Amino acid sequence: MTRVLVSGGTGFVGRFIVEHLLQNGYEVAVGGRTAPARGLFSKPVDFVPLSLDPGLDQAAAFAGMEGFVHAAFEHVEGKYRGGEGDDPDGFRHANIDGSRRLFETARAAGVKRCVFLSSRAVYGSRLAGTADETTPPEPDTLYGEVKRAAESLLRALAAHDFCVANLRVTGVYGAVGPGKKHKWAELFSAYLDGRPVEPRIGTEVHGDDVAAAVRLMLEADAGAVSGEVFNVSDLLLDTSQILSIVRMLTECPHPLPATVPPTGYLVMSTDKLRALGWQPGGTARLKATVRELLADISPV
Repeated sequence: MTRVLVSGGTGFVGRFIVEHLLQNGYEVAVGGRTAPARGLFSKPVDFVPLSLDPGLDQAAAFAGMEGFVHAAFEHVEGKYRGGEGDDPDGFRHANIDGSRRLFETARAAGVKRCVFLSSRAVYGSRLAGTADETTPPEPDTLYGEVKRAAESLLRALAAHDFCVANLRVTGVYGAVGPGKKHKWAELFSAYLDGRPVEPRIGTEVHGDDVAAAVRLMLEADAGAVSGEVFNVSDLLLDTSQILSIVRMLTECPHPLPATVPPTGYLVMSTDKLRALGWQPGGTARLKATVRELLADISPV
């Protein structure tokens, strides 16, 4: 497989996917409303106009494509949970009906593999323990509900000539495109300035590790992935752990925020994905990334 269409390829996570595929020999077309900014990617990519409007015929976008990675999501800028704003019906229409139309169009166009980026939000906000792919979804946000609905729609389309897979992704970290702020920019600035930092905890995975999971879905034996869902997560981190790396690199004298006990947080098991050979970067990648993110604001 060499030619892949990535919807939402200029977004935060989509950019990691596009770049990873380019670095691994794929020809990539980015689908979206606007063409990528100059210099966003290390190699040239094609741009294909693509929308989550289910009323449009977008078959031309899939011409010649062997794979489709659906990373686009219609939402209020900067928000996922709560991303419906004051238009929940429009939110459902775009992200459920629009995704279904793209999946159906891809299959009809002869695309061989389709990967959908879902979310840990499908498990809901239940606390503590471990969720694997057999854990019943209990979404308690509209965001989680539409992700779960799109998963089901794609899975129903699986066929011998249309391999489909859903990836439930946790919080993603990593460098962003030119001119944008990374997700921890305010956290780092607050700590370095000596301002109060609220303790919190969450699961994280590097964007390139998400992209590696996507590539695995495109390359693994179809019998091992088609119609399946896979959790994508790496580290359970609180703000104190993240900022301890910042303190080490900068020798900042400010105290760290209080630690948050991990016992009350739901962790996604990734054994199913790791069994296929996926191996995230862990603490070593986290430390290297924090160093990279700090480079723009402080000498390290």
